[in-house]
Amino acid sequence: MPKFQIAPRLETERLVLRAHIKDDLDASLNMWRDELVYRHISGQAATTETAWQRLLRFSGHWVLMGYGYWLVETHAGEFIGEVGFADYKRDMTPPLGHRPEAGWVLSPSAHGKGYASEAMFAALQWLDQMVSDPSSVCIIAPENQTSVRLAEKLGYSKDGIGQYAGEDTLILSRPRFG
Repeated sequence: MPKFQIAPRLETERLVLRAHIKDDLDASLNMWRDELVYRHISGQAATTETAWQRLLRFSGHWVLMGYGYWLVETHAGEFIGEVGFADYKRDMTPPLGHRPEAGWVLSPSAHGKGYASEAMFAALQWLDQMVSDPSSVCIIAPENQTSVRLAEKLGYSKDGIGQYAGEDTLILSRPRFG
């Protein structure tokens, strides 16, 4: 698998997926402080420290794993969210293994416009071409039916229920195409 120092730039009809830069901290922090964003993920609003750590993790994945997260913006430069893949080495049952774990989060102002599926289809197309893992995985809080529907639209299917941080978590997987 080729290693990237930064995220490669991807473009769709309406969006740009690009590497994070340090100046993205405030936009990311504002998004992660919104309850509609964090309620199904961490359950608590981000602080400047946790948002900075997340930005560093997203960027560091590209160097160490050859994949990671992109910042998503419109062609006009409006921040709308973050999508990509990670290996968080989660302490969960059953373990996820070393498969890339897909994730997506968009600002509430971008919800309902098809941006998440557009961005993730581009990210998955890139993953299928560039990473040799036979499948990817995602985990979703069972009550987050909007994300479950998106995962299924993206080609993920339910593997079962796992336990993460003391909570039931849906585990979904998608075979690599290509």
